[in-house]
Amino acid sequence: MDNLCIRKIHQLFRAVVDFERILDERFSLNINELMLLCLLSERGCLLAGEIANYMNLTRSNASKVIASLERKGCIERKACSHDSRCQQCQITKAGKMLIEKINNEDFEGFSIIKI
Repeated sequence: MDNLCIRKIHQLFRAVVDFERILDERFSLNINELMLLCLLSERGCLLAGEIANYMNLTRSNASKVIASLERKGCIERKACSHDSRCQQCQITKAGKMLIEKINNEDFEGFSIIKI
């Protein structure tokens, strides 16, 4: 790998770190929480296992992200109609409003970001 490639990877990493810091400071979210909000906004109701697969997380980590957003009121769980032991996650009105707020935010230096 040449130096230019390494520099580009470093710049990309710094941009992600900076974006995560802004998310935390302005919205009290981490990148996985934002990704889950976007996923549920696009896909509708999903099972925890489906969330883990889409987000490439372990089931344990997916459960932590789900629980965190549920505590924040951004998503809710409901029992599946076919099996009350399984639960589907869906975005709440508050979660949709948060995504809208993030979309309207001015992320200086991140002009290509739209959720």
